[in-house]
This record gives sequence, C-alpha cells and structure tokens, in this order.
Amino acid sequence: MHKFNLLTVIAISLAFFGGRIMAEDNKDISYTLVLHGGAGTITPDKLTPELEKAITADLRTALKAGQDILAGGGKAMDAVVTTIMVLENSPHFNAGKGAVFTAEATHEMDSSIMDGSTLDAGAVAGIRTAKNPILAARAVMEKSRHVMLTGAGADKFIETVGIETAPEEYFHTNYRRGQLEKARKVGDTAFLDHDIEYKFGTVGAVALDSHGNLAAGTSTGGMTNKMFGRVGDSPIIGAGTYANNKSCGVSATGHGEFFIRATVARNICALMEYKGLSLQQAADEVVMGQLVEMGGDGGIISVDKDGNFALVFNTKGMYRGSVSHRSAAKIGIYTHTSADGSH
Repeated sequence: MHKFNLLTVIAISLAFFGGRIMAEDNKDISYTLVLHGGAGTITPDKLTPELEKAITADLRTALKAGQDILAGGGKAMDAVVTTIMVLENSPHFNAGKGAVFTAEATHEMDSSIMDGSTLDAGAVAGIRTAKNPILAARAVMEKSRHVMLTGAGADKFIETVGIETAPEEYFHTNYRRGQLEKARKVGDTAFLDHDIEYKFGTVGAVALDSHGNLAAGTSTGGMTNKMFGRVGDSPIIGAGTYANNKSCGVSATGHGEFFIRATVARNICALMEYKGLSLQQAADEVVMGQLVEMGGDGGIISVDKDGNFALVFNTKGMYRGSVSHRSAAKIGIYTHTSADGSH
C-alpha cells in the first residue's frame, strides 16, 4: 500500500483544487475580440469552395489564437497582435506574406496599433523587410519616442530592435503577381471605377480584455499597383485605427483615401463620446452614411468599452470574425451569410 506524507497530500490537494479554482475563475473572465481580413466585392462566385474553406480556416485560427490569450486573462494588446500575426502569415490576405505588389513590383507595407488605456500608439508605413508589420508598429509604440516611422528609416529601426525580417521573395505570390499584371493593363481606370480587387484585403483586430482595456491594430500591403510612396489609412491613427477606453476601439478596411478624409476610426469613437450614440449607431452613421455619401467603400470592426461589438461594411462582403465570453466564435464572409451561417 502506497504511503503519502503530509507534503505530498498538500501538493496534490493544491494542484487539484487550485486547478478547479482557476477553471472556475476563467468562467468569470470577460472579453471580446473581433477581426477582419478585408472588405470588397466578396461574393460566392469569386471564391472556389477550396479557397473559401482555406480562408475560413485562417480566420478561425486567428480568432482562436487571440481568444486563448483573452480567456486566460491576458491583455488586449497581446491578443490583437497575436491575431493579426496569424493573418499576416497567411497568403490569403493583403498583409505580410500576402501583401500586394506596388507599381514597381515591390512591397510596401503599413501597420498601426493603439492602446486604449493610455492612448499610446505606434505605426509604420512603406516598410519592406518586416515579416510581421504589426510587430514593427508595436515596437515603435513601445521602444521609440515616436508614433510613426516610414520607409528606409522604419526598416532600419526594425533591424535595431531585432524584429524578424524576410527577403523580398518571401512576399511574392503568383496570385498577387497576377493582380499586378491585370492592374497594369487597365491602368488608373481600376482606381476610378472602384475596382475593389485592387484596393482591399487589409487585416485588423480589436479586443477588450478582462481588465477593461481596449486595443486595436491594422496591417496592410496597401493597393495593388500603387505609386511609390503611397500611404493609405491603415497606419494613420484616427483613420484606420483608433482605441480609447472611454468609448471604443476600431480597425478599418477599405478605400484608404476616403477613410483618411473621413477620419473613420476616430469619428466613430467621437460620436459615442460627444453625441452619446451607441457603437452600432456610430458605426452605421460613418460607414453607411458619411462614407457612402463621399463615395468610399469598405468596412470596420469595433468593440466598445462594455464589450459590445459592431461589424459594419457597405460592400458586398467582408472577411470577419467575432467571439466573446458570452458568445461563441462566428466567422462571416458575405453580406448575409457565412461559412457557418453567422453574422
């Protein structure tokens, strides 16, 4: 018969009951996480069943990665970065690995992140070397005295802080090359005719953690065939990304020039703060009202300080996902339907 000394019994008891207490505590952890992988002319005829399945799988993987952090009591900032990194590592989205080609057949990537608890923010624009641009944006926020770094200077900063880089070839995909060739043939008419395929595909995430803090981040490869030095809304705080614990967090995707002019992300939060609108009302007013009147296409994902979320877009589809402590994970693609019937 096995004999257990007092210390062994105590150790086993602590492990058993401590584990039960932690498990029970986790049930009380509140959080909300939303993500997007771009908006545009996304209809069933544009995706093969195999491609839709692959994209859906990537969205689920990204959502689960961020959820695991939040459900464990982790920070919104970490959840946002982790979620976006999964999407950046996929060739299916216009960020990181899947970044589109510029007119010069290179890659210039933009990203930004914001902490709603402090209003600290970091952004990079026109970078070419970071495997995960969202990490570069976070590094600017946490390891520099600036908010935005651009171009060669940003790439030099990336090296100094030890962020993983990748050669130009890493970002090359046949699909993106085909988009570039097509864009070159039609020229500026793609821009004038609002050809969604060339402009959208940005990724982003917004989270509220159990500590009541919001964070938002966005990452993109920009616009196919864009002229040298072009920067859209994604790295611009207040346009493509914004977070404030007093109101909400927002990440945008769409025709960047319009999102900049409408200061979309900040505008939604401001309507909540100054006009007393709900998150849904504010998002609808900006995306379905102001943007449409201006001629801008795209969408946003957002979470407010109470954990409510809104996923709003004026296009035919938006890759998107949501999960919280009180609602199961949902993935959506098209306007009214999704792979699992959600959203």
